[in-house]
Amino acid sequence: MQWHKLNGEPLDLPIEAAVEGTIKRESELGEHLKVCIGTDSQVRGKATEFATVIVFLREKKGGFMYIHQEKSLIPYSLRERMLAEVTKSIEIAYLLCPILDRYRIAMEVHADINTNPNFNSNAALKEAMGYIVGMGFCFKAKPEAFASSCCADKVV
Repeated sequence: MQWHKLNGEPLDLPIEAAVEGTIKRESELGEHLKVCIGTDSQVRGKATEFATVIVFLREKKGGFMYIHQEKSLIPYSLRERMLAEVTKSIEIAYLLCPILDRYRIAMEVHADINTNPNFNSNAALKEAMGYIVGMGFCFKAKPEAFASSCCADKVV
């Protein structure tokens, strides 16, 4: 799984090692971090493009992110695509959880799902929330889910 920075520079380490190195570097600089994970997708022709981001927020000093992009030729219904996004985010959260716990870094999993029932994505809200919370993660949906609805949205 290839990850890269926003400027396109690839991460040469496995994502777990890159995240741990980032936490160590930021801690040495005196930064207090929070990590937010989110995924967004776009259908382009017959392909669905996904972008998953790991956003590192520095307390009162902005942030940065690592990005993974992939394509799928599976035809998804809207609800299935929303849940596929959530699954991708949970997989990364689960992978990083031991590292973040070790360094006592707070983590949120963001879902690009609208809390307003007038929007189509709302059809997956209860399932997504149950999935994320059931895995023991802090859940955020739109409008608070900036990692998926803003960060991942910009790179998908």
